[in-house]
Amino acid sequence: MGRRFEADTSGSNDQAPVSAFVDTNVLVSHLTGDPAKLAARATAFLSREDELLIVDLIIAETVCVLESFYEAPRGDVAQAIRSLLAMESVVVVDAPLLLRSLDVYENDRIDFAEAYLVACAETTGTATIASIDKSIDRVTSVRRIQP
Repeated sequence: MGRRFEADTSGSNDQAPVSAFVDTNVLVSHLTGDPAKLAARATAFLSREDELLIVDLIIAETVCVLESFYEAPRGDVAQAIRSLLAMESVVVVDAPLLLRSLDVYENDRIDFAEAYLVACAETTGTATIASIDKSIDRVTSVRRIQP
């Protein structure tokens, strides 16, 4: 799922690691079919291109749009994002981090940004989050402290 993107830090520009970055509007149109013409183009693009990088911020924004504007249920949103990550053309920086974020978002029923923060805290071993958001307390793998 969601191949990992490895940034080239050698300074060499011989070959671009990805063919394009993908914006939220392309993803939302693909997932919702709205508007129909753009959705068809977005789906075709996502299907035919190789190495399309979707950055974490765009995933978060896609979750937000699906929840707020389209009023999609949490489970449907999580499944939609998982379907994007499973696409052959999609490359992300850290697929396991995004998948864990989706897990926390869906099962612990906290906002995606906080779920992402939980996943980051878990993977770094810090496991402590300074926040006033008490919903984080639902996740037992981290400890929330008040700033």
